[in-house]
Amino acid sequence: MNRSFLIFFAAVLFLRCNTAEQRTVQAPNIIYILADDLGYGELGAYGQEKIKTPHLDRLAAGGMRFTQHYTGAPVCAPSRYMFLTGSHAGHAYIRGNYELGQFEDEKEGGQMPIPETTPTLAKMLKKAGYQTAMVGKWGLGMHGTTGSPLLQGFDYYYGYLDQKQAHNYYPTHLWENDQPAPLENDYFLVHSPIAPGSSQPAFDQFKGKDYAPDRMLGKALHFLDTTAVNKPFFLYYPSPIPHVSLQVPDSLLQDYQGQFEEQAYYGTQGYTAHQTPKAAYAAMITHLDAEVGKIWEAVKARGQEDNTILLFSSDNGPTFAGGVDAEFFNSAGGLRGLKMDVYEGGIRIPFIAYWKGKIRPGSVSELVSGHWDMYNTFAELSGQEQSSPDGISLVPELLGKEGQQQHDYLYFEYPEKRGQLALRMGDWKGVKTEMKIHANTPWELYNLKEDPQEQTDVAAQYPEIVKQIDELQRQAHRHPHIREWEFVDPKFKK
Repeated sequence: MNRSFLIFFAAVLFLRCNTAEQRTVQAPNIIYILADDLGYGELGAYGQEKIKTPHLDRLAAGGMRFTQHYTGAPVCAPSRYMFLTGSHAGHAYIRGNYELGQFEDEKEGGQMPIPETTPTLAKMLKKAGYQTAMVGKWGLGMHGTTGSPLLQGFDYYYGYLDQKQAHNYYPTHLWENDQPAPLENDYFLVHSPIAPGSSQPAFDQFKGKDYAPDRMLGKALHFLDTTAVNKPFFLYYPSPIPHVSLQVPDSLLQDYQGQFEEQAYYGTQGYTAHQTPKAAYAAMITHLDAEVGKIWEAVKARGQEDNTILLFSSDNGPTFAGGVDAEFFNSAGGLRGLKMDVYEGGIRIPFIAYWKGKIRPGSVSELVSGHWDMYNTFAELSGQEQSSPDGISLVPELLGKEGQQQHDYLYFEYPEKRGQLALRMGDWKGVKTEMKIHANTPWELYNLKEDPQEQTDVAAQYPEIVKQIDELQRQAHRHPHIREWEFVDPKFKK
C-alpha cells in the first residue's frame, strides 16, 4: 500500500511539474512597445544611417525583423483600436482620429471612446490570468467614459488619455487609474508659433521640469519590478515618441548637436518651435531606443528573459509636420507617402520580435502581417481561442514552425485626408484616394515586388487583378457607425 501510494504521489508530482512547465511555455510574459509616428526607415536595423538606435538594433539581431508588417491605419487612434481588437479597417468601430474637447487642460476631451463591451486582447489576456498594464499614450477614450483603460482589460494604467495632450511632453498632468497625476510643469499651449529670428527665451518657453516619457518609463519599470512571479504579465507600452512636438531635455541633445546642418523651426507647421529640429528629432528616437533598452534590462534583472516575448512596432508612418524633415532622415525607408497616406510609407512599419531561446536570432520574415494579427498571436501564446476573424496568429512564423497561415488580403480604409482605400493581395496593391471629392475614382494598381515605391500604376494592364481587388474591397467593407466616416458606398446623398 505504501509503495503504491508513493508511486501515485510521484506520478501526480510529475504531472503537476509537467503541467507547470507546459504553462511556462504556453503562457509567456508579453511586452508590446508601440512607437508613435516612427517610420519604416528610422531604425538602424531598417537602414537608418543618421539616428542611433543600438538597443533596438541588438533586439533585431537577437530576434526576428519583419519587412512586410502593416499598421491598421495611417494615424493614431484607429491603428491602436485595430491592434487592441484584432479588427481591420473595414470592420473597426474606430476608423479615424475623432477628436473631442480642445487642447486646454480644462477642455480635455480625448477621442471617441471604445464601447465597454468591445473584446480586446487585454481582456482576453486578463481572462487567461495575466497581470495587465498600459503605460503611455492611450487615445481611445477618457476617464468617465467606456474608453477608460480600466474598462478595456487593464488592471493598471498611467499616461496620456488624450492624444492632443500628448502633443506636449511637458504637460501639467498625466492620468493614473482614472485620477489626474500632476506633474511639475506650467501650462502652455504647444501650438504657438514664435516670430522668426526669435532668441533663446522664446524657445525655452516650451520646456518644463517633468519630462513625461521619463515618468512613464518609471511606472513601466515599477510594474515589471512588482508583478507576481507566479503569474504571467502583459505590458502595453505605447510611447508618445517620436510624435511631435520636438521637445527633448537639453542633456539628450548632446550626441547630435552640430551633427546636422540646421535651420531653426519657429512653429509655423504647428507644435512647438525648436532651434535645432533635426538634432531634437534624432535625440527623441535615440531616447526611445534607450527606453527599450531599460525595459529589456529590467526583464533580464528579474530572470525572466527566457519566458518573455518582447515586441516592438509603430502605430503608423512618419510625420510631415512640426518641423520634422522626413526626407532628410529617409524616414519612410524610400517608400512612397507619410503619415495619413495609405501608400506604403504611411502604413508599412517596423516590427521586431525577440524571445530568447525561442525566436531564431538574426532572422528576417517577409510574412505579410499587421497590427490586427496581435490578437490571435497573443491568444495562441496564452492558450486562448483565436477569435479575431480578421487576424492570423504569427506564432508559427515566430517559432520557425510549419503551418503558418497567410492572409488572403490586407484591407485599409481611411476616411480622413479626403477618403482613401488600399487593398493588398499577394504582391498586388490597389489604392484609391480623394474619394470624398471623386466618388468613382479608379483604382491605382502597383506590383510591390517589382515596384515597392509605388511609382508605376499598371491598372490598365491588369484589369482582371483590378476586378479581384474591387470584389475583395466590397467584401471587406462594412458601413461605419457615423456619417463622417461614410465615404465608401455611402448610405446618404450629399
